[in-house]
Parts: sequence; C-alpha cells; structure tokens
Amino acid sequence: MKTTPTSSRMYGFIVLYEMQTDFLIRALDGIDQKDAQKRLEKANHIAWITGSVVHGRYFLAKSFGIDIPSITDELFANNKGIIDDATYPSLADFIKDWAAISPKLQEALTQATDEKLEEKLSMPGMEITLFEMISFSSYREANCIGQIALWRRLLGYPGMNYM
Repeated sequence: MKTTPTSSRMYGFIVLYEMQTDFLIRALDGIDQKDAQKRLEKANHIAWITGSVVHGRYFLAKSFGIDIPSITDELFANNKGIIDDATYPSLADFIKDWAAISPKLQEALTQATDEKLEEKLSMPGMEITLFEMISFSSYREANCIGQIALWRRLLGYPGMNYM
C-alpha cells in the first residue's frame, strides 16, 4: 500500500483498490477489440463489463466531489444494462479513463474520514452510507474482473497474469 488511510476502516479497501486497479489492466491485456464485443447467449461482453467497472469508479468519485467526464457517461448512465446493437468504446479508451480516475479516487478514499464514510447516499428505494457503497463497489470490481478473466479463457486467450 502506497499510503496509510486516514480512517483505519479503509485499510483493506485501499489494498484491494490498488490490486484491482492493476488487475483490470492485466485482465484486458492482449484482448482484441472484436473479441471484446462478442456475446455468449445473453452474457455481458468484455467491453460492457469493462465500461461498467470504469463507470463505477467515476460514479463513486462523484461522492467525493470529483466530477470529471468519462466516455462511459452516456452508455452507462443510471446503471444502464447492455444495449444489444450498441458499439462500445475501445478497451484502450476505457483503460485511458481508468488511468485518469483511479489515482484521483484513490487519494479521496485514502483521505476519507470516518465522518465522510458515514455520509448517506440516497438511491432509488434505499439509503446507504458512503462506506457501504465503497464496500459494494470493491466487491463488484472484483466480480467483474473475474468475469473478464473467465471470458479470456472462453475466447481462447491465456489465463490472466496476476503478477
């Protein structure tokens, strides 16, 4: 871990955040753009999974006052699911956005106080704390990276390199 978080509650999440920042790039390594848009039955394709993870970081960043544009703004707004006939941005473009938001959000997460983590977020049908949203986001990122790792194998690519 690069720095010690302000809130001790964030220690494990910062470790995961750093790992997942790198793991997404590793999961996408070498995947051809045409393969990134392939679907199996009704499964989400790699481009959608990647875009949704990138969008998730931008969404979370807004809770910390970091409001910068992303290529995911339109296709993923309001937790929009996959659009069958859409052409999603390139993996390179998603990676560019990932690289832009990740250090800014990491700094915000690292500096978050316990008071900040207890702020309430209102969502349709529920209210959760920012800490709970961070928890969910961390879980979801890991899940999506695992899906991309599986897609690598299904498409004939070598397994994901974790080192």
